[in-house]
Amino acid sequence: MSVLRGKKILLGISGGIAAYKTASLVRLFIKAGAQVKVIMTPASKDFITPLTLSTLSKNPVHSSFFDEEDKNAVWNNHVELALWADIFIIAPATANTMSKMVSGNADNLLLATYLSAKCQVYFAPAMDLDMYKHTSTLDNFKKLQSFGNIMIPAESGELASGLSGEGRMAEPENIVAFIEQDLLAKLPLKGKKILVTAGPTYEAIDPVRFIGNHSSGKMGYDIALAAAVQGAEVTLVSGPTHLKLEHELVNIIRVTSAEEMYNACNACFDDMDVVVAAAAVADYKPKVVAEQKIKKSDTEFAIALEKTKDILSSLGERKTKQFLVGFALETENEIENAKLKIRKKNLDLIVLNSLNDEGAGFGKATNKVTFIDSSFVAEPMDLKTKEEVAADIVNKIKIRYNV
Repeated sequence: MSVLRGKKILLGISGGIAAYKTASLVRLFIKAGAQVKVIMTPASKDFITPLTLSTLSKNPVHSSFFDEEDKNAVWNNHVELALWADIFIIAPATANTMSKMVSGNADNLLLATYLSAKCQVYFAPAMDLDMYKHTSTLDNFKKLQSFGNIMIPAESGELASGLSGEGRMAEPENIVAFIEQDLLAKLPLKGKKILVTAGPTYEAIDPVRFIGNHSSGKMGYDIALAAAVQGAEVTLVSGPTHLKLEHELVNIIRVTSAEEMYNACNACFDDMDVVVAAAAVADYKPKVVAEQKIKKSDTEFAIALEKTKDILSSLGERKTKQFLVGFALETENEIENAKLKIRKKNLDLIVLNSLNDEGAGFGKATNKVTFIDSSFVAEPMDLKTKEEVAADIVNKIKIRYNV
């Protein structure tokens, strides 16, 4: 999953031969999960058709303040377009367009929208090598960057003139990669390593049967995704679940038993900044696992159980710099039991769930939690979706690191 997923991208195309590459650029943005709208200068339509870009972006393409062929003459509102965008990229940015961007000339829809933009603006220059190195062009690069715009440098290669050198617009793949890396570098949890556990554990009785619980793993997966979206490098140790998560910052380690989860968590713990233990780990496991399927015979059947290793306690004992977050699912004396767990397991924060609350518990799309910190300050929350609860937990992590 790309950091561009869900972003609203406004692509401004000016009149250079490199405009033909914008078809691929739009496709890549869409593939990354972004929404795309396109503004063209009138000159750019000589190099690529609005129909092509409209088809790829699945949005109307605008190139003038109003559509002359429209008898109703609806105004294309440049302010609304500018405010819609999370990201505005001008590619190709010709010498002519950049000069007007510097001077504040708004003689077309693209430039008027640029002057109205409040989001981050990127520009990808494209021109012949002599134009690219001209003093006026170099000055415009500096001025545009001084305005807060981010330049995506041109590349070297064969140019439309037949010459070879600097001035070729960055390839669409490189433009997307540049923007992704720039966005990642600015995310609040960039550089933080977070371990998240999720799902149930299955403790084998024999090759066929196991002891487990009803945890779907959704809460842990939502936390992992919410942390990755904020730039954290996430290690997700997941018990058996049907859930999937594809994000370039999430590494999933799949386990089955409590023992396997214990080993996986302790193996990577020292490198972590934060641990969120959202898994519903079995407290007991069969003392002896039958090598063959147990046949049904007697009317009663007893299994001797022994405690599993306490993952959270083991991490609490080893804790140095880590911010340790645990979960508590209680049915009685909720607050008291949660506070006891904080002390016993050396936690910094606990997320308390009560099965007595409507809409909370296993297999639900919602959750109702109370945050309790190591000073025993309780913060009850309203019933929310698990995605919203995950965002609240990640916000607690951001507060911990003052970001």
